[in-house]
Formats: sequence, structure tokens, C-alpha cells
Amino acid sequence: MVDAHRKLNEEEVKLALSRLTRWSVVGGKLHREFQFKDFVEAWGFLSSAALVVQQMDHHPEWSNVYGTVRVDIVTHDVGGISRRDIELAEKLELLASRRA
Repeated sequence: MVDAHRKLNEEEVKLALSRLTRWSVVGGKLHREFQFKDFVEAWGFLSSAALVVQQMDHHPEWSNVYGTVRVDIVTHDVGGISRRDIELAEKLELLASRRA
């Protein structure tokens, strides 16, 4: 069983990024910028994502400017990227793909 609260090593992060192709590591955090056609679409994504985030009890750093949503995810308790971060990124990808 994989410990979701363990800091992933560099190889594990690289493997995860091979599946999350639009994500990168910036400042030690998983990072992605989502582009939507306008503010309403971006806000709709944020609203849907908020429900998932709250359910996971794993809250990303995010911001919204018009049609752009910037997301950074890290597990502060472990001082880096964990499996929970990867799981949240995967769920955000799924939500965004439904709005495309």
C-alpha cells in the first residue's frame, strides 16, 4: 500500500508528470495553468474543484484572472509532493476536461 502522505522522490514525481503532461514542478510544487474561454467558465471550474478539494481535505494554492486559473499543489506536512498531490491534480484534470 502506498503511503499518500509520504514525500515522493524525484523519480516518482517524474513518472507522475509523464501522465500529467500539462503539469510541471515550480518551486517544489505541482503547477498548472488552466485556460478557459472566459471568467464564467473559469469560475465554474473553480466551483466544481472546490467540492473535490473539500472532500479530499487537501487544499491547493490557486488564483484566477479572467479565463486563467493557476494551481499549485504541495503537501506542506511532508515538505514536498506526495501521492495526495498527484491524486488531486488528476481529479482537476478530469474536471477541466469536462469543460473543454
